[in-house]
Amino acid sequence: MTLPPAFKPRRHSVAVTIGNITVGGSAPVVVQSMTNTDTADEIATAIQVAELYKAGSEMVRITVNNAEAAAAVPRIRERLARMNLDVPLIGDFHFNGHKLLTQYPECAGALAKYRINPGNVGRGKKRDEQFATLIEIACKNNKPVRIGVNWGSMDQELLARLMDANGQLKEPLEPKQVMFETVIRSALESAAAAEYIGLPHDKIILSCKMSDVQDLITVYRELARRCNYALHLGLTEAGMGSKGIVASTAALAILLHDGIGDTIRISLTPEPNASRTKEVIVAQEILQTLGLRAFVPLVTACPGCGRTSSTYFPELAERIQAYLRNQMPVWQSQYPGVENMTVAVMGCVVNGPGESKHANIGISLPGSGESPVAPVYEDGEKTVTLKGDHIAEEFQVLLDKYVERMYSR
Repeated sequence: MTLPPAFKPRRHSVAVTIGNITVGGSAPVVVQSMTNTDTADEIATAIQVAELYKAGSEMVRITVNNAEAAAAVPRIRERLARMNLDVPLIGDFHFNGHKLLTQYPECAGALAKYRINPGNVGRGKKRDEQFATLIEIACKNNKPVRIGVNWGSMDQELLARLMDANGQLKEPLEPKQVMFETVIRSALESAAAAEYIGLPHDKIILSCKMSDVQDLITVYRELARRCNYALHLGLTEAGMGSKGIVASTAALAILLHDGIGDTIRISLTPEPNASRTKEVIVAQEILQTLGLRAFVPLVTACPGCGRTSSTYFPELAERIQAYLRNQMPVWQSQYPGVENMTVAVMGCVVNGPGESKHANIGISLPGSGESPVAPVYEDGEKTVTLKGDHIAEEFQVLLDKYVERMYSR
């Protein structure tokens, strides 16, 4: 019996250099995120950029919406440099980007990439002029541009033209299909215009964001079929909490499985005053769960049942997962490859020993009705049985020793 490949081959796209990061080509899929601070507050913005970067965001987008924000960008860049953080900053421009980049050349130089939306560049003749200004500044500063179409702010003139043309057909398409075509054509025609003005092919990234999972998949599959530009993936306005995580995962996992996508962002609505880093962790976990990249050892843990009425094992699993993520900044330089390590924290004897044997290191807790002993397995072999009230602490010590022994240079 011949099994199908786990993934379709990665779609071939042109590589784009953004600061010290490569997007597209044969490069791994890149994780990015966006601040929600007032960019004019350079201290708060630099702090949040640093937080996102340390959490694993390889590029960070900031809002540049007014003169104060544009003036702050070089100072944010300087503050990050003083923290020894070489994170590429992406400027997010809508409506007045042509003015801000012209009036604040230091801002244009400090950013690693510009993000513009064809639907928000202008109307009529002004649209072409203002778009050209943006592209010319990108060419002058040798900066890449993401041409990011969003279905909530489409080019209304293009939509009207396509709707009129559709109305003349003997068998008109459904309005949603015309909307899909508008989004795709807006991206491709804007990219062609940018190249005509002088922006190189390998300085362009495209995105066509939708807020519906099926719509996003449909649009990106067609966009990928029509071009070889690097593509940025993201479900726009994904929502809050589990809804936003599930919707983003459903959409992006299918596209990434199809070999589509070169950089991703998870657009979660954060809880009030909550850390913005949740979207970074979700993006990493999508890529790691799909086997496309490894960022931090992930813990395999059972869901629990009547055999695991104690809270001990889920608390241990959560504790170990947090410990692994917190250790990674230190471990990355000392223990190459540790991000690929697998850990199992299981709750009872049904699947516990088997899962623990399959992991690099695992523990099988006794459940709720058995004697309080927990065998530990390392690379498939039982090495010790932990007993008593300090199983958690003792397992963490064993974990540290395993990492040092197996991943030390």
